[in-house]
Amino acid sequence: MDELVPPRKADITYETETPVRYEVAGQVAWIVMDRPKYNNAQNSQMTYALDDAFQRAVNDDAVKVIVLAGEGKHFSAGHDIGTPGRDLHKSFERRLLWPDHVNKPGAELLYTREHEVYLGMCRRWREAPKPTIAAVQGACVAGGLMLAWVCDFIVATDDAFFQDPVVRMGIPGVEYFAHAFELPPRVAKEFLMLGERMNAERAHHFGMVNRLSTRETLKADVQAMAEKLAAQPRMGLWLTKQAINHVEDLRGKRTAMDAVYHMHHFAHAQSDLTSGNALGGQDAKSMAAANKKQAGEG
Repeated sequence: MDELVPPRKADITYETETPVRYEVAGQVAWIVMDRPKYNNAQNSQMTYALDDAFQRAVNDDAVKVIVLAGEGKHFSAGHDIGTPGRDLHKSFERRLLWPDHVNKPGAELLYTREHEVYLGMCRRWREAPKPTIAAVQGACVAGGLMLAWVCDFIVATDDAFFQDPVVRMGIPGVEYFAHAFELPPRVAKEFLMLGERMNAERAHHFGMVNRLSTRETLKADVQAMAEKLAAQPRMGLWLTKQAINHVEDLRGKRTAMDAVYHMHHFAHAQSDLTSGNALGGQDAKSMAAANKKQAGEG
């Protein structure tokens, strides 16, 4: 979800060289997004750091369970479309069999990049052989949904909310399109077409959230759940995870995502052709302002 006009490389200013923290508590690895100044907006620097952390946790046999969390007020405000560290046109060492995107013309740039950093990375993390838990507080918006949805379990605070407002950009949902698998079809349509916030209690009602917690107890509640999982046989957990993921894919999850990915990039190209901006003229400030107005916050 990025416009196609490249910034000068000098314009990229990272506020931190460590956008992800890696901590181990007993048999549980905590992968913590650590850009609280920008509500854990995901630039490529963070995405590749997340991949490093997931790989580290998978490689450590002493780690039985992986937790994904966000530092600060919010779990994640989504993809980075407006911070000084927005690094759309920077090359990274790629993890999947996709070419570099920075030298690609027109719509090919975003199509190539997002195959790796959004759709591809999320699928890669979904297949991690160990149980994964998303610990969600505050906002879990757009690209933040993708990170929570790849996890096997979601524990959310009572003040958490979930939202995918990108139809406002002319886009049919974020790249890892799990909406109609996480929610009943009519609810998914409401979620996307209205772009409204869904509170944690309603998300729990639909089964998108496993358990509710509070900001004060979230870390302890997630650690306790992870320790119960860690006591189960490792191979049994992995096979169970594979079995349920396989059922989802038999129901069409993977092929649906492939189809919607192409719709997503048709929408980017259409917006760029009609408005000169692949985000339909929206940016981080306008999206945040519209979201707050819709929520009655200003």
